[in-house]
Amino acid sequence: MDGGWRPSASLIIFRESASSAPAGRAREDKKILQGDWVDDPPGGLVCFRCLTKGDEPLYQTVLRDSSLFSLLLQLDQALAAEARASGCACGGALHSAHYPRKPRGGPDGLGAEHCVRLSFCCSLEGCRKRVTPRSLRFLGRKVFFGVWVLLLPVLRDGPTRERLRRLEEVFQVSRRTLLRWRRFWREALPGSRFWEARRGHFATPVAVEALPGSLLEAFTGAVPSGRVLEVLRFLSPLSCGCREQAF
Repeated sequence: MDGGWRPSASLIIFRESASSAPAGRAREDKKILQGDWVDDPPGGLVCFRCLTKGDEPLYQTVLRDSSLFSLLLQLDQALAAEARASGCACGGALHSAHYPRKPRGGPDGLGAEHCVRLSFCCSLEGCRKRVTPRSLRFLGRKVFFGVWVLLLPVLRDGPTRERLRRLEEVFQVSRRTLLRWRRFWREALPGSRFWEARRGHFATPVAVEALPGSLLEAFTGAVPSGRVLEVLRFLSPLSCGCREQAF
């Protein structure tokens, strides 16, 4: 079994088989459990499920599912429409002033519309203020899509060296990047004005040492697939570029 790959207890990987399935045949994802070996390259491993104690699934998300990214784009477009309808603070109308991004992560074949940050500019001379609405796709200036920044650091027992290596292999994200994201969740975010203003809104305190997994658990009213969207919506003010207000 030399050269194989085996997931840890806290990481369950699913294999995308839709591309290889015959036409008209339903997609069948193979669950790779703890102890299973994978002999071929891990590039086909496209999503994971993080488990809580007792091996009960906390949530499941498809990190390279184009339908998820299409939904995130639609939600961003709705937020942009609201911002544009509100107009500029000076009373002027807002004109489109979208700009390109080069996000990493997500499914192959995403359209160019997924690489555009929706933004506006005031139409009045003497103002021309830029208004960039909240976003569920982008988390500030981070290069990767926000959903990747949220989900890849979520490991039940913490990012050990072996788990970091596996994540690095499967998702092509460097160890340095994963550790930087962990510092963001455990150090930068808890010390921010954004967190200070909102942490008291939760019925049960969110454990800083377990972020971002504890934040996902805090949204107990949502179904597992909806928790990711709820957390991204909660974090969306961080995407506006107002660092002086957020941090």
